[in-house]
Amino acid sequence: MEKDQACQSASPCARPKLVGALSAGLAILRHLGDPDARAGVSRIARDLGLNPSTCFNLLRTLVHEGMVSFDPGTKTYALALGVVELAKGALEQASYARFMRPHLEAVSARHGVTATLWQRAAADRMVLVDRSESDATMRVHMQVGQRLPLYVAAFGRCMAAHSGLSRQALREVFRGLRWEQAPSFEAWLRSVRQARDGGYAVDAGHFVRGATTVSSVVLDAAGAPIMALSAVGFAAQLGAAQVAALGEDLAERAATVGRALAGRGAGERGR
Repeated sequence: MEKDQACQSASPCARPKLVGALSAGLAILRHLGDPDARAGVSRIARDLGLNPSTCFNLLRTLVHEGMVSFDPGTKTYALALGVVELAKGALEQASYARFMRPHLEAVSARHGVTATLWQRAAADRMVLVDRSESDATMRVHMQVGQRLPLYVAAFGRCMAAHSGLSRQALREVFRGLRWEQAPSFEAWLRSVRQARDGGYAVDAGHFVRGATTVSSVVLDAAGAPIMALSAVGFAAQLGAAQVAALGEDLAERAATVGRALAGRGAGERGR
């Protein structure tokens, strides 16, 4: 299932070239993250084995970027709120994963599939942040941390459905996608529209032969997708009725979560 995925493992033949100044700056942030770690330049430099002049310049840069604060009275440094803002995305992602975990477990157990939670990692990528596998003897395994193109498979149709892109823009997006058994653009576009109208999308063996994926997306208050709830199983084990039941289950769960996160009333679907 790991299609178009960047290599995540370090090669024994190629050691990464590290940027010393960046490593030193991160070391300072970690040092100041300890309880009662407010300290001056000399102590920080001594503790980390840094040249005092280099340490001072790094601290001055971190203060300028809002990552570190400086107390002129005591001549000491401490972490600033910029670090919290920087970590906000990761904290929200972890919070979403915990919030969605019961839904993943319920979907995998009820339908005998592997349920997955995806979040947007970049302008054109989705990352798998959590999964729940059924207890079936044969099941699809997917690796947390896996990245896939934004518009592939079933969740890609859902993302496209709420992208606001024109037909021509969607055609350009489609041309850049890679499939094992590619659908036509018109067929893909129909499924995108069905995802918008019906609340879920299906990829029946196009992205990966023999695998059926069903997805729905959680929308924020503005109607933008913030995560995708998906399920994948072997095509031979998922008939039309099972796929429909799975899609409706995912769509209802995604809508419920979206309403909760956006603070909408129970009668508002937010599509």
